[in-house]
Amino acid sequence: MSQPEGSEQRYRLRAARSSLAEIDRAVVGHMDRLGVPVLRVSLGIVFVWFGALKVIGGSPAADLVASTVYVVPPELFVPVLGVWEVLIGACLLYRPLIRLGIALLFLQMPGTFLPIVLLPEVVFATFPHQLTVEGQYIVKNLVIIGAALVVGGTLRRDDAAEPDGPGGSSGS
Repeated sequence: MSQPEGSEQRYRLRAARSSLAEIDRAVVGHMDRLGVPVLRVSLGIVFVWFGALKVIGGSPAADLVASTVYVVPPELFVPVLGVWEVLIGACLLYRPLIRLGIALLFLQMPGTFLPIVLLPEVVFATFPHQLTVEGQYIVKNLVIIGAALVVGGTLRRDDAAEPDGPGGSSGS
């Protein structure tokens, strides 16, 4: 009599696993479909927001930027950097300009790591592992670089999905 009970339990377990696998497939499918667009828009918003703060003089990073750049006066450089960042964000938000936005992003990113070399005492509480808040602000740019790589890595696939390739209709 115990064998049929064991069979019933195995059947229920298989049915539960099958239901969970179905739910998992649906959730993963939605994540796959939404992940890159949400990542792209999130990047765009972050760049517009942080850049706008530099333009209006409200960025907590302005002093760090100012103490890193010696060639251009900070009162000129920080707002110009802010405009650059707003431009990056706007390009990421407007699909036809994603490539330009990513190019501008990758031109800007090396400069964000300058304080690690030029101002290690501002970046590290204890070198090399304990970061200050400024150091954390800088290191988070690794995530931005990774996100830009993911977004950029999908551009050819997105181009192929468009009816006439990049740029839309060929006019025929």
